[in-house]
Amino acid sequence: MDQNLKEKEITNNKMPIYKFGRVVLGFIYKLWYNPKVIGKENIPKEGSLLIVGNHINIMDQCNVIIATKRCIHYMAKKEYFDPKYKEGKFPWFFRGAGCIPVDRTKKDEEATHAALEVLENGEVLGLFPEGTRNGLKEARAKEIYEEYVEKNISFEDFYKKAKKNKTSHINYLEELMNDKTITRDEFIDNLTTADDLLQDLILNGRITREEYYEHSILPLKFGAVSMAKKTSSQIVPYIITGHYKFRSKDLKILIGEPLDPQDDLEKANYALRETFKKLLKKSLENNEK
Repeated sequence: MDQNLKEKEITNNKMPIYKFGRVVLGFIYKLWYNPKVIGKENIPKEGSLLIVGNHINIMDQCNVIIATKRCIHYMAKKEYFDPKYKEGKFPWFFRGAGCIPVDRTKKDEEATHAALEVLENGEVLGLFPEGTRNGLKEARAKEIYEEYVEKNISFEDFYKKAKKNKTSHINYLEELMNDKTITRDEFIDNLTTADDLLQDLILNGRITREEYYEHSILPLKFGAVSMAKKTSSQIVPYIITGHYKFRSKDLKILIGEPLDPQDDLEKANYALRETFKKLLKKSLENNEK
């Protein structure tokens, strides 16, 4: 038997938990969130592959896991694999699901090597090039609260309302305030409803839709394009729009066509970001029709 085929067979045989999760938990996931996945046919059925998308919710990876029968290996923080941490309640699940532990406190060379090995074996690696969820983190919310919010509301109550915002949207509104496109009052009054204000600014011609798309995605890290180059792997991009609610009416996942690896990482990362923006535009504008 060919060595590569043998390695794939061994890997597949070690993935019963992944298969169980994809079928059983995937069914429950689809029933609960009602995601609309478009472009499944763009995921190649064989060959090394990176599946990369924007990151807005802890459930994001589920959307592409249910879109293909191929096992997608995701990197997960090391705490999930260690029972001494509060997150480490089910380490067996993450190991059995093919996840790769990564230490986020440092440049984890061991995790990078494991990820490259997945691709060198002709398998699929899932990554979020933004590097973190595009949701308002507590530390950033605290900065905003201390700088701008009147203290007639507690930080806990403020954060409960504000954390649904994208970090990129809050940062963009702060830029718009600093360059006088919006007033300080407009900024402060919309700290819990950033996207609503941005939509109004588009309608009033104060910003363009292209500027909105540009600021709906965090800056992309170079890991995905670098790994693609090193392993001659294609990149399949996708964009998630909408809301994670029970029987959601607008949760949509749009999967784009594969991108070939490039030698120039700057150009490759730029091309990936532009593809994300095009997919975001297509998804949102289709919703408006």
